[in-house]
Amino acid sequence: MSLDLVAEATTFVDLAGLLDDGAVDGFAVDYLSWGFYEQSAWRNFAHTHSFYEVCLAFAGSGTFTVDGEEHAVEAGTVFIARPGEVHEIIAHPGDGLGIAFWGFTLQQSGTAPTSQPGWWSGLVRADRPLVSSSLGSLPTLIAALAAEAAAPRSGVTEQVRALGAALVVETARAFARESDLAIDLDPAARTTSRVAAMERYLADNLERTLHVRDVAAAVHLSSRQAARVFVRETGTSLMTTLRRLRLERGAHLLLETDDPIAQVALACGYPEARPFITAFRRRYGQPPGAFRRNGGTLHL
Repeated sequence: MSLDLVAEATTFVDLAGLLDDGAVDGFAVDYLSWGFYEQSAWRNFAHTHSFYEVCLAFAGSGTFTVDGEEHAVEAGTVFIARPGEVHEIIAHPGDGLGIAFWGFTLQQSGTAPTSQPGWWSGLVRADRPLVSSSLGSLPTLIAALAAEAAAPRSGVTEQVRALGAALVVETARAFARESDLAIDLDPAARTTSRVAAMERYLADNLERTLHVRDVAAAVHLSSRQAARVFVRETGTSLMTTLRRLRLERGAHLLLETDDPIAQVALACGYPEARPFITAFRRRYGQPPGAFRRNGGTLHL
C-alpha cells in the first residue's frame, strides 16, 4: 500500500523551483533534483554527481551499479549514489522499473556533530549500504511533497521545507545502522513536559468543574499516576494548584475589569460568590471588594 503512494506521486518532479534549500539539524541542504519515472524499460549510462542522488523503486526491478559493483534493486528498495560515485541504473527489460528520485547536498554548518554517530551517518559514511529496504516514512513523505507540488496553497513554502527536512533525515536513516540512530531521551524531560501539560490544562479550564481524572486523561495517565507525578514535580497537588490558579485569575479580573464579583467568581470556576469570597479572603487577606478598592494592596 505504501508503494502505491509513490506510484501515484507523478507530480514529485514539480518540486523543482518550489523547494531549493533549507536547514536540517545543523546541516545546510540544497535540493538539486526531483524526478519520477513510470514503470518501463530504461537505462541511464554511467555517470557521477557532486551531490547525493537517491532512488526509491515502487515497481519492477533492475540493477544498480556503483563503482563497478552491481546490486539488484526491486520494488520496495531505496538506493543511493554518494558524491563522486560512478553509478548506472538498468531496468529489467521485461519488468521495467518505476522510481521516484531526489538529489541534494548536505553541508556541515556551525557545530553539526558529524564526528558523532547519528542519522547523518547513513549519508556521510562510505561504509554504510547503498541499497536498503528500510523505507520508513519515505513513501508517505514523497506522496505529501507531490501533493503540495500538485496544488500549491498558502503556507506551501513552510510545508515543503518541513517535509523536505524530514525527507533528508528519513533518507539517511534508511542507510544508517541501528547503532547510529540510538539515542537516550531524558525521562525527566518527558515528566516535565507532562506536568506542564497538566498545568496548561488547569489554566485553560478554570471556569469548568474539574476532577483529577479529567487532567489525567489529558496526558494519558491514570488518576493515581497523574496525582503522584504532579506532586513529585511541583511539591503540591493538582487540586491545590487549581485553587491557586482560580484565585489568581480572580485577582486579575478584579483589578482589570469592572465585572461584578459574582461574575468574577463564575469565571474562576465558583458557581456561587460566597465560596469564592471565603477562599479569596483566605489567600489574599481581604475580601474581593476590598482587594479591588485597594488596587490589590493589603493595608495593615
